[in-house]
Amino acid sequence: MRDFIKHIAKAFFVGVAVFIVMLLIQYANLNRFPNVKQLLVWFAYNQFYAVTLYLVNAYYFRFLLKWFPNDVFKSKNLLKGAAGGVVLTVISLFFIRLITETLIGGKSISSFFADESIEYYYVSFLISVVVSAIFYTVYYYQNKQETKVTEQKIIAGTASAKFDALKNQLDPHFLFNSLNVLSALIEENPESATRFTTSLSKVYRYVLEQKSKELVPLEEELKFAKLYMSLLTVRFEDSIVFSSPSHLSNPQAKVVPLSLQLLLENAVKHNQVTSSKKLYISIYEENGTLVVSNNIQQKQSLKESTGVGLQNIKDRYALLTDMPVVIHKNREEFSVAIPILKEDFNVINTQETYISEKRYKLAKKRVEKLKVFYLHLGIYIASIPFFIYLNYVSNVNFPWAFFPIFGWGIGVLNHASEAFNYSPFFGKKWEERKIRELMEKED
Repeated sequence: MRDFIKHIAKAFFVGVAVFIVMLLIQYANLNRFPNVKQLLVWFAYNQFYAVTLYLVNAYYFRFLLKWFPNDVFKSKNLLKGAAGGVVLTVISLFFIRLITETLIGGKSISSFFADESIEYYYVSFLISVVVSAIFYTVYYYQNKQETKVTEQKIIAGTASAKFDALKNQLDPHFLFNSLNVLSALIEENPESATRFTTSLSKVYRYVLEQKSKELVPLEEELKFAKLYMSLLTVRFEDSIVFSSPSHLSNPQAKVVPLSLQLLLENAVKHNQVTSSKKLYISIYEENGTLVVSNNIQQKQSLKESTGVGLQNIKDRYALLTDMPVVIHKNREEFSVAIPILKEDFNVINTQETYISEKRYKLAKKRVEKLKVFYLHLGIYIASIPFFIYLNYVSNVNFPWAFFPIFGWGIGVLNHASEAFNYSPFFGKKWEERKIRELMEKED
């Protein structure tokens, strides 16, 4: 209901704007305004036309958005939408005239059909087409701006997720807790403290060496997982029961680096680990995947998990292979199966393929923009003589056709600016100059 009221208000506003323009044209032609009674009658008729046609086209456009989600402005869909809009506009005009001529004007239906002529539809149809074109153009640019904002949010979200993932690759709490364990061991057992320090340094060395790599051998990642668990075992003593495969089917197979550490850290982070509630963590191979599973004894924490660590692993694998990261959870067990990639898996080719696909998508999107622009330009050029012809046959001395031609032309120029990524006022040079100015101010 609220949307309907908004559409009514917009339609009324558009009707007022059209009425003012038509009144000015009338004054330019006759050098006088109609009397108050005629003015009110014209205004009432004008608003009836404006509100009806606006509502028909607005709800038709809403239908197009549902029928072609995110693809309304593709050339073939735009043609279908324009054709449907023309048909609906003509039908609406017919019924508007039927109502105004018979119910209001007092004509019989037979007289209406006998006297009806296509000339009665010229001006109303033209105004409807111009308003619809403006409506489509405004929505097009509004949609583009919303798309840009959404893209920026996605970029910002991705950057934030990557940042959080790097932070979670070795949780700061783990470091603080490890240092606390180390300080206790130094007093109680200096030899264990020395071994603990050595293991801790190896863990961090592995993180620094491997975090920038795309893939690492399965054998190395599993050794690191055992080393990482040895630190947790010192911290939690016998409260963690850890098992891993003694033999690997292919030690040189590849996995994403630090994926096991993230999964092991998550198991400890989200579950109670006490001597009375032991945490059982297992790593094993299954159907070409490496599975990390643990029993569930969830902590009573008010803060919900963000899922950044798991999402990070899924995203990194998604860039490399179609094999999914499978997450399974029931009341008793939580497990994550990460794909084991073949020893000869070529990451460089995968990256090049990914970049090539991204470039193809961008190029395809650019071509779609150009197609829509050329279609828009063609319709505009074809409409110019139509406007001039209507101006001629309307027997009005005032050249009113100039206004829709000029207004629509501005829209075409704006569309061209976007399609060709060119702006005479805010181009790349302006952006670079402004960036330098802001950087200098910061300095």
